[in-house]
Amino acid sequence: MKKLFLCLLVINALVFTSCKTTTKTTSGTTKVSGPTSKKELSEKERIDFDYLFFNANKEQMLGNFELATNLFLQCIKLDPGNATPMYELAKIYSYAGNKDKALELSGKAANIDQKNIWYQLLYADGLMAKKQYGEAIEIYQRIIKINPDRIDMYFELAETYMLAGKPQEAIKVYDRIEAKAGVNEEATIQKVRIYTQLKNTDKAVKELNKLIQLNPKEPKYYGMLGEIYQNTGQKDKAIQTYNDLLKVDPENPYVHLSIAQHYFEEKQDAKGFEEYKLAFRNPKLDIDTKIKILLSYYAISENKPAVKDDALELCKAMIEAHPEEAKSYAMYGDFLFRDKKMSEARDAYRMAIARDKTKYAIWSQVLLIDSDLGDFDAMLFDSKQTIELFPAQPLGYFFNGIANIQKKEYKKGVEVLREGKDYVVDNTPLLSQFYASLGDANHQLKEYKASDEAYEKALELDAKNTYVLNNYAYYLSLRKEKLLRAEEMSKKTVDLEPTNNSFLDTYGWILYQMGNYEEAKKWIGKALDNGARNNGVILEHYGDILYKLGETEKAIGYWGDAKQKGGNSEFLDKKIADKKLYE
Repeated sequence: MKKLFLCLLVINALVFTSCKTTTKTTSGTTKVSGPTSKKELSEKERIDFDYLFFNANKEQMLGNFELATNLFLQCIKLDPGNATPMYELAKIYSYAGNKDKALELSGKAANIDQKNIWYQLLYADGLMAKKQYGEAIEIYQRIIKINPDRIDMYFELAETYMLAGKPQEAIKVYDRIEAKAGVNEEATIQKVRIYTQLKNTDKAVKELNKLIQLNPKEPKYYGMLGEIYQNTGQKDKAIQTYNDLLKVDPENPYVHLSIAQHYFEEKQDAKGFEEYKLAFRNPKLDIDTKIKILLSYYAISENKPAVKDDALELCKAMIEAHPEEAKSYAMYGDFLFRDKKMSEARDAYRMAIARDKTKYAIWSQVLLIDSDLGDFDAMLFDSKQTIELFPAQPLGYFFNGIANIQKKEYKKGVEVLREGKDYVVDNTPLLSQFYASLGDANHQLKEYKASDEAYEKALELDAKNTYVLNNYAYYLSLRKEKLLRAEEMSKKTVDLEPTNNSFLDTYGWILYQMGNYEEAKKWIGKALDNGARNNGVILEHYGDILYKLGETEKAIGYWGDAKQKGGNSEFLDKKIADKKLYE
């Protein structure tokens, strides 16, 4: 095997060291050009050159580019007029990103052997990379002169003229392609684009009509022509072209989008919408295009509520056309969610999930809706699935913990919240909510130390979390512990939200526990004035304060009101019956 490999290397070296190069002919075969060396080597120099070149190629094939580079440089030093090692070394430099050296050597090789197309192309690539378009044009012209049937080189030349900012010259090259090979779609479309950029509409139209005459059943030519008419204000011609397209391709949904755009520009929105409906009902119109249109409706309908119904109708049409696409239902759900049609939105999102369970954002929306609806059974079920599918996403754990707390499964709630909080990354508000919920659950378990620690942690993360401040303070007041700390926290809540009757009640109740009955009466009175007169707990609190202030009859009246409004505390009935305060 070693001998065989060595043999192959020798054969390869002989091909390269013959000092002859190859060029590709139009038939795809190759022909040999003359020697590239300008120098007659002695026999010893020839042997040395062949040895160096053989080893250079071997190292190049093995990926030892540094060693190959040194060997090729020795070849060039020995025979400075030989283009072949220059070309090979230029390729190594190009591969390594050394554009300057690659350009220098490929240029020398190209000038030494101007008939070798590969040398010319490598040099042209280097010039293009350096944005030396003028020089690159000369090289492509040289290649075409030697290889007049290489149509691909004409395209390269035309593109280089465009990059050089010479569109008219590029058109001339495309005309040469047409003269040699007949009407060519790629060349003609390039001319259309150039003429369009030059605002020469007549010539752009002429080129497109040329393609239409050649292939009258190709829809895209009509579409391009209609777009040109549309963009140049020739509305009637645009509509006529689109109608011609419908005759050629009646199932083409993109035509309806173009016609719709025409009507919208003409302020004929009703007609435009009808065209949109035709397009949306067609499964051939890709769903991403439909989603893009609906996103524009989503933005517009913020300020134009009248188009909301149109958007919902398009959503339904999209679902009919793509009943197995999750995106259809998700988009519909987004519109319903924004309009606060929560139950319907959740149904739509669940239809999306049934078709594609991998979209975490949709699961998040479902969980938010479960919370908004207070549907804790659904929240428990949906959050379990979310955790199974996305075990590293914290939101599933958070809502699962909340659902368990609401269902009085406090131990389960604590377990899942403790696990989930470790997945929170760069989301301080969410982490604060995790600790807040842990505080709530541990309080219900009478694990007061753990509850207090969780609340304190939540406040370290968000010192203005009024939910935590209120709950923590209230629970401390019930335990009659750390009342100064409770009063401090509760005061923050009423400063932040002075009309929140729950916060006002908590502050008043803490003052009551501290024996400051007059102040307690004032603050809980504010709670009643801010919408709490139907709240049994707050009414009972107010009655307790009145009793402490010696206003027994009034206190009994408030206890009775509390009972009527659903109050059900441990001592409420006994207070009313005995007309006496029990705590």
